[in-house]
Amino acid sequence: MPVPISVFIITKNEEARLGRTLAAVAWAEQIIVVDSGSTDRTLEIAAAAGAEIHHRDWQGYGQQKSFAESLCRHDWVLNLDADEVVTSELAEEIRAFLARDPAPSACRIRILNVYPGSERPRFLANDYNEIRLYHHAIARYRAHPLFDRVETDAEPLQLRAPIHHFPVVSWGQLVAKLNAYSDFSAASAAPRARRKLLLRLPFEMPFAFFRFYVLRRHFTGGWQGFAFALISAFGRTLRIIKLLQRAEEAERQNRSENGGAGGV
Repeated sequence: MPVPISVFIITKNEEARLGRTLAAVAWAEQIIVVDSGSTDRTLEIAAAAGAEIHHRDWQGYGQQKSFAESLCRHDWVLNLDADEVVTSELAEEIRAFLARDPAPSACRIRILNVYPGSERPRFLANDYNEIRLYHHAIARYRAHPLFDRVETDAEPLQLRAPIHHFPVVSWGQLVAKLNAYSDFSAASAAPRARRKLLLRLPFEMPFAFFRFYVLRRHFTGGWQGFAFALISAFGRTLRIIKLLQRAEEAERQNRSENGGAGGV
């Protein structure tokens, strides 16, 4: 029997991964797909899976998810990205949880990255732990262009089973994805002070690499773990570079508007 829960997903050109994501939540009573202009088979795949399809021009991560959330007709909702797969263990855990008719709450779920060409996360994977399952009465996505996070005053519960995250299908795609994300991130962020960015720049790469490789345990992933940590750290550094470029452009514009006067 379908479980009274709404699953919502935002998409754009996700034909390579969306089918597996939708198949893993076929037990949900409602599946919402909000698309921002796919030109591949994304909408065809979503329709074949029985999803309710809606179009919304891209406004930002939080805005898209908040809109998709508003279309859900059930009190309990589960948010997934188009490249995330609910494991069979997690599906059973969610069904058992909802069968108990729990009080309104929010649940964190571990999200574990899977490297290109692999089918399972690395040994001892430790990537993200986010609120993805929640009751409408006590939690909502905030409409922020960059940070798609659920806001709640409740103390979240922790589910045991994970989501498997397939972020890219190739290492080249990971580089392209991080480059595009750093563009959007730098453009969406509030202006930063040039001096602070200059001080941060030399340390961003080594600190980010340590965070990914050691703290998030990509060292257990062999050469793929090293590659993932290195490319991800580069993506973080690229964002700082683009913020720095934006800060310098703003300073030049300010000097020009003030007749050449202004600080460094």
